[in-house]
Amino acid sequence: MLRPCGIKGQKRKKREERYDKEEDEVEAEEQSIEKAKRAMVEEKEMAMETSGKEEEELEGQTHEMAGIPIVPSDLKTKKPGLIFVLERASLEVAKVGKSYQILNSDDHANFLRKNNKNPADYRPDIVYQALLSILDSPVNKAGRLRAVYVKTDKGVLFEVKPHVRIPRTYKRFAGIMLQLLQKLSITAVGKREKLLRVIKNPVTQYLPVNSFSGFASGFSYSSEKLVKMNKYVAAVSDDVDIVFVVGATAHGKIDCDYIDDFIAISGYPLSAAWCISRICEAVADKWDVL
Repeated sequence: MLRPCGIKGQKRKKREERYDKEEDEVEAEEQSIEKAKRAMVEEKEMAMETSGKEEEELEGQTHEMAGIPIVPSDLKTKKPGLIFVLERASLEVAKVGKSYQILNSDDHANFLRKNNKNPADYRPDIVYQALLSILDSPVNKAGRLRAVYVKTDKGVLFEVKPHVRIPRTYKRFAGIMLQLLQKLSITAVGKREKLLRVIKNPVTQYLPVNSFSGFASGFSYSSEKLVKMNKYVAAVSDDVDIVFVVGATAHGKIDCDYIDDFIAISGYPLSAAWCISRICEAVADKWDVL
């Protein structure tokens, strides 16, 4: 009578021990799986955080840039050069939301209307295209561009060095202009040279004494004197610097008291960038710059 009971009891103990072991193994496996899942989730969260930080850093670079690169050019030439003055550039800084931005008609139309301003007057893309046309010209590559001066609607005057490389996208350009108007200068990458800097008015104190200055307008109604740029530039003396003043505004007449002549270079309305390209082409032909 005792023998079968003893056998059953031993078997039960062994089964219970095996069952306990299986439960422990299952729990251990479940814990390891949960740990692995947690590790994967944490890795994904870390990856998302790092990517978010990188995006924030890239966005911040458009507003705060340590410097901009320099384009190599022949600056040792002592021959006469070309100087551009861009008048009435639309570069106005305002606090939109929580950040300061350069106002433009596309992104800030509602903001401008709420402040009783005409969105059509805020066109910073005009001065951006004008600067690209000047700095990418063969005249500049040949080292014959002396300087570029930009005067905003608010009367702020700043200088752009000929060997600066303007960003290829407007967003980065707007970030540089914002930094320039806030910090008053932009330095070169890895150097202390100021490639863009705010200077004191008037612009005439920076123009060469022995120079010819003319106001070039692409609008037929701005001037009654319509000229062909090749003939007009060819008549200028070969031993003087040439200064051209171009309006960087969407509309309206620009009054300048320091120019020698007021001309129109086309019978059709042209953009500032196209006017500059015609001027640079005519000057390049005069100086045999290919």
